[in-house]
Amino acid sequence: MELAIYTTTYDIADTVQNFMNIYYATHMKYLASDLLDKGLSPVQISDAISAAIKVANSSGIEAHKHFMPVFSGLKDGIIQDCKLSDLGYGLVMMNADPSLPVVSEFQVDILNDYLNK
Repeated sequence: MELAIYTTTYDIADTVQNFMNIYYATHMKYLASDLLDKGLSPVQISDAISAAIKVANSSGIEAHKHFMPVFSGLKDGIIQDCKLSDLGYGLVMMNADPSLPVVSEFQVDILNDYLNK
């Protein structure tokens, strides 16, 4: 048996927001869970996402345009995940544990690109 949710009225603001969320999601090509393959633990990923969202908020960046909570299926089951835009991914990597080679290499690459411009 399938369950459908039906409402007789629709709020135009909700409809527009849903459309915008879908639009933002099309620009989010990364999943936080992909960082598991790069050696980050779930706790490290979660901490880095939290810090990245704080950076976005304190910088005046609208976090919902760069971070979207989703659920992903992995071999172990369904996990809470996060879609990330390019900026969101970069902020996560800048706020992840720098003792991990993938993180420190990313940070150095970003700094080198900045200094070479």
